[in-house]
Amino acid sequence: MYVCIALLGFRTYLRTASSVNAASRFSFLRNYVTPRALPFFFLCACSASADIMASLSMAPVNIFRHGADEEKAETARLSSFVGAIAIGDLVKSTLGPKGMDKILMGGGKGGTVTVTNDGATILKAIGVDNPAAKVLVDMSKVQDDEVGDGTTSVTVLAAELLREAELLIAKKIHPQTIIAGWRKATQVARDALREAAVDHSNDSARFQEDLLNIARTTLSSKLLTHHKDHFAELAVDAVMRLKGTGHLESIHIIKKLGGSLTDSYLDEGFLLDKKIGVNQPKRMENVKILIANTGMDTDKIKIFGSRVRVDSTAKVAEIELAEKEKMKEKVDRILKHGINCFINRQLIYNYPEQLFAQAGVMAIEHADFAGVERLALVTAGGEITSTFDHPEMVKLGHCKLIEEVMIGEDTLIHFSGVAMGEACTVVLRGATQQILDEAERSLHDALCVLAQTVKEPRTVYGGGCSEMLMAKVVTDLANRTPGKEAVAMESFAKALMTLPTTIADNAGYDSADLVAQLRAAHQENKTTCGLNMSAGTVGNMAELGVTESFQVKRQVLLSASEAAEMILRVDNIIKAAPRKRVPDHHPC
Repeated sequence: MYVCIALLGFRTYLRTASSVNAASRFSFLRNYVTPRALPFFFLCACSASADIMASLSMAPVNIFRHGADEEKAETARLSSFVGAIAIGDLVKSTLGPKGMDKILMGGGKGGTVTVTNDGATILKAIGVDNPAAKVLVDMSKVQDDEVGDGTTSVTVLAAELLREAELLIAKKIHPQTIIAGWRKATQVARDALREAAVDHSNDSARFQEDLLNIARTTLSSKLLTHHKDHFAELAVDAVMRLKGTGHLESIHIIKKLGGSLTDSYLDEGFLLDKKIGVNQPKRMENVKILIANTGMDTDKIKIFGSRVRVDSTAKVAEIELAEKEKMKEKVDRILKHGINCFINRQLIYNYPEQLFAQAGVMAIEHADFAGVERLALVTAGGEITSTFDHPEMVKLGHCKLIEEVMIGEDTLIHFSGVAMGEACTVVLRGATQQILDEAERSLHDALCVLAQTVKEPRTVYGGGCSEMLMAKVVTDLANRTPGKEAVAMESFAKALMTLPTTIADNAGYDSADLVAQLRAAHQENKTTCGLNMSAGTVGNMAELGVTESFQVKRQVLLSASEAAEMILRVDNIIKAAPRKRVPDHHPC
């Protein structure tokens, strides 16, 4: 009874305490709280005070500058998962030999239109704000730079790993437990991939066939799929000319509108998309080349850009004559190098062009920077110079023949017999600029993969064969592993099996049936079985020649698992406050 009286009295006291003075509060205690209930009253007061202090200590304290944003715990993790999975879903439909294309439109009135199914190109073009999505975009760029192919596969695999992780976290499995299981799964998957790899580098004929199969497999998912045999031979010939160096800079790709893709060809030399100067020799043998980046336009007074005070027009003629003399001296210094071909990055005006013609020197002006850099590389390491006072210190380029050639309606300059014998040019023909651009990207991917395969000659089978092989060994490990790590390993295997599932879905086949057949075949140790997308069946990849680079597959596995692990570790996202523009109180 006394406890009830104390609680009722304390409740009434709280209602009136904020509106009365100290004397009134004392009178309240004397009139309404009996002496025996007084201890219980003070006990309630102390308990309430402790609760009030605890609530004050639990109030959030903002330690960041105004405008900064913070996401914690589950909110941060969910934000990361959503962003990464969205990126994976964006490029998933482009995976496989029958994947779809994307149209990328630039902003503004003159926005460019790009039609592509290359994962790296798509992800480079989009702007993402989610930090986890940016991680996957950067990972795709690194994959493209390192091995040239597998950009879509690595993005889809990382996204599927995070999708599985989201389900595991919903089941109250700790992220560190998931990561521990993934690491063990990655190790056994890499070991299985290494054991399945074959190396035919000791047999030149079989290795050549492996390179052709790799090129065909790479081009199967590109625009060039209908002409993959033609372009596979073209790419292999170009890479074999490098003699194992891997210097893709020696392979020049020129795009010319007109004709069809089958009209594309490999030229054993170097093509520069420029014209030879007027009244100059159009063909020259045993050429010594000086490559320069210098101004050759001072033979005329630029009236609109200068101020000259003269008494008569004769003075203007004198100034112009002085400029010509200055230019003649410069041309003489260039000719002292003992050259018969001068290639300049900048313009060559009429007067110096006339002087070069009189000296029998071929002059080529306004050569594009990439072409000049590559030409300097392939012509025995010729240097790009801008001063000509010390001819003995300048290294010249050399080639056996320079001549003008016609490609379609365009005139180009052909350099043959260059000092670096591995140099060559691929001439691409096509109906539209978009087709040419996509053909260049596709061919570049094939060249990169082939160059990596020459350095690392091991190969594995494609068509989902390698992914199912890795998923099988990971599942076997999960069956032998006790505890929650086994669940994480099973999720890793599911993510690996998503790749052949997506390939079948994009081709319009029943992915559930095909993947089930493929899984059953691998359970029977038919380790060369994969998806035959031409017939919609499970086939022998060794007989079909569906071969991929071991380096590409290994990089996809490691990059995807590392990126997914890094995102899974995140439990806090802190966004900095936007920088405020300081008003300028002292304008010019």
